[in-house]
Parts: sequence; structure tokens; C-alpha cells
Amino acid sequence: MDILGMLPSFGGFFGALVAFVVALSVIVAIHEYGHYIVGRWCGIHAEVFSLGFGPVLFSGVDKRGTRWQVAALPFGGYVKFLGDSDAASGKDGEAITGLSETERKRTMHGADLWRRAATVAAGPVFNFILSILVFTGIFLFSGTTTDEAVIGKLKPLPGEIELFQEGDRILRVGDAEITDLEGFYLAARDAAPAPTVSYEVERDGQVVSFDSVFPFPPVIDQLQPKSAAMDGGLEVGDVIQSVNGAPVFALSEVQVAAQSNEDKPLELLVWRNGEVLEKTLTPRQRDLPTADGFETRWLIGFSGGAFFEPTRQTLGAGDALWGGVRQTWFIAQSSLSGMWHMITGAISSCNIQGPIGIAQTSGDMASQGAAEFIWFIAVLSTAVGLLNLFPIPVLDGGHLVFHAYEAVVGRPPSDKALNAMMMGGLVLLLSLMVFALTNDFFCA
Repeated sequence: MDILGMLPSFGGFFGALVAFVVALSVIVAIHEYGHYIVGRWCGIHAEVFSLGFGPVLFSGVDKRGTRWQVAALPFGGYVKFLGDSDAASGKDGEAITGLSETERKRTMHGADLWRRAATVAAGPVFNFILSILVFTGIFLFSGTTTDEAVIGKLKPLPGEIELFQEGDRILRVGDAEITDLEGFYLAARDAAPAPTVSYEVERDGQVVSFDSVFPFPPVIDQLQPKSAAMDGGLEVGDVIQSVNGAPVFALSEVQVAAQSNEDKPLELLVWRNGEVLEKTLTPRQRDLPTADGFETRWLIGFSGGAFFEPTRQTLGAGDALWGGVRQTWFIAQSSLSGMWHMITGAISSCNIQGPIGIAQTSGDMASQGAAEFIWFIAVLSTAVGLLNLFPIPVLDGGHLVFHAYEAVVGRPPSDKALNAMMMGGLVLLLSLMVFALTNDFFCA
């Protein structure tokens, strides 16, 4: 049973909230465990490991004297080390003064500089490790497509799709000869939209010719979260048959209709398991990453592909791991690029989501199944790790800047300066949170 897929049945808000709490709890637990375990390896004692804030629901003390607890507000967490005055690792001067020299070495403020820096950096690093491992696991499980234009699995579609059989090798699409999967994709891209296209396939050593569906039909393979398609009730596997009364046969025709219609409603006829449904959707403006930056387009919010799933092959552990590293790097790079383009005004600041927007995205991804939700957790983990490395006091990146200053100057900033910068960082962080929350209410 797909428990995640049942979330929408509890209601949109409740399902989104549950998915958000699950995703955030996993990411926070990994982040804080990074601080805890590296601190422990470095000889720094953790007094409290808390998942959540506020009133403690249940807790226990381990043999090392660390209290592990779950609190009532599941929107974060912290590790309180010996000598900390609060969850943000503020210095408890009075408590530290009463410690012996040996005990001071076990605090976040008395340990060697490299030990403190390693403990601070471990949180974001563990977030990146989580992302890499999740992506690696997905690549190991799902494998990758082969280079052959061979049908691995047919998608359920209306029309003459039954003329194909699994295992068919595609030799020709229209007038284009096909030698590999890339050639098929190029031919499909260049083909003019039409109700049917001529094909030649090799089947059991024989060449078979027939006319069948367009190579890239308007079928939904994946829904984008917070999109018109998701909110309008479209589902994976739906096939769009007409837009504003005009029949469509290719995915590109739907994309063109959405782009040209901009913010005007689109009347769709949708085929779903033999039934034809009427849907009305209004495209939404989105900023999409490209090789040169970003481009703004009007979108319904789904992706599609060929009328079949290609044959797949398993990946070795090394290739899967490398794929996980590359995927994590791509997400981090795209996030930084997006932030820079927002700062320069090249794209809308509405791309910044607050907790409500992230919760809705969590629910949308969970509603599509466990695999999509786990992928989303990995993406969000990369974003959280990256955010925590920003040089803002109260964040891990701010603490690392303080440690770098100490390494260069030979002493840490004064307690007065630290307190002032921490307060400034807190104000900045809260301002960004308020801005993001405003986006949740006023950005479409």
C-alpha cells in the first residue's frame, strides 16, 4: 500500500502538512546528527539532541549523558553542546568559567579551533551526503536507459498504440532512419504534429510497417508541484486530446498553446483510462533554468515524453554514486544561479518559497508516490545544506566565518561583537522568512 499516495485523501492542507513535517524531520535529524557525531568524535560533549522545539514530548538520556528528545513543534531541531547558552550555540560565560581546563576542552567554546570548525561544518555536509546517497540509491534501483531505440514498456494511450509490442526495435519514424535512442528523440522532435506517423520496426527478425501515434504524444509523465496541472486535477497517465476545441496530437502543441494563451484559461479534453474528462486550467508564469541562465515561460505544469519507456540497464555502484554527486552539484549550482538572478532582477523574487509553499510542494510530491517524495527530500536536503553555509550569523556559515577570522587574527571576535552580529543575523534571517511567507500568500 502506498501510504504517501493516500495523503490527499485526508485533505489538501493536512496532507501537505504531514508530508512537510516528515520531509523536514528527516532533513533536520540528519543535519543535527552531523553536528552531534562529529562533535563527539572531536571530544565535544552534547548535552541535548532535540528534534523539534518547545515542550518536550518524550526524552531519554544515553550512557554518554546526552539527552535525546522529541519536542512538540516539529519545525527544526538543535544540538546543545556543553557550554552553550542556547540552541544557537551562544556562549554561556558563567557556566564555562566554572569548568576545569579539561572540561573546557569538551565545550564548543573551549575546544581547538579545527574541532569546532569541523563540528559546525558537519551539519551541511551531512545534508549533502544524504542527498548523494538518496540519488545514488534511486539510480541503483531504477538504472538508466540503454542507447537502443527498443520499446521496454508501452504507455496506455488511445489510438493505434496496440500495433506496437514490447521488444520492438524502431527502425524508421516517418522518413527518418533510426539507429539509436538519440536518433529517435531527434526524429520525434523534428516531426510535424499529426494524428498518426508511419513507423518501421524490427520484430522477431522481421520488419513490420504501420501507422500509429505521434512519437511524443501529449501524455503526462510527471506533474510539477504547485502547478496549474496539479491544482486542476490532472493525473500522471492523462492524455490531452484537445485544447480550446482544437485537437492536439503532440506534446509541443500543448506547450505552444499554454505559452501563447499566457494567463487566459485553457479548455482541455483529457483521456483517462478510456474516459474523456473536461478540465479548465490557467497557465502560470515560471522561470526555468537553461544553459545560459533562466527563461520565463507560461506553463500548465507537467512533463511528458515518448509513447513508450525505453529498455533499461542496471548501473554499477561507482556510476550510480557519480550520478548522485552530479545531481547534488546540479541542484546546488541551479539554486545559487537562481538566487543570483533574483538579486539582479532577471527573474521574479516569487521563486523564493516560504514554509507554506514548501509544505504545498511536499504534499504535491508525496501525492505522486514514494519515489517522487524521496527524490524531493534529497533536493530539499541539498537546499538546506546550501542555505546553512550562507555567511549569516546564527547559521553554520556565519559560525565558520567567525572561525576563519579567529584562524587569521589569532583570537575570536569579542563577546560583544559576537552578540551584536548574532542579533543582526537573526533579524536578517527573520526578515527573509517574512518575505518568503509573504510570497506564499501573494505569488501565484
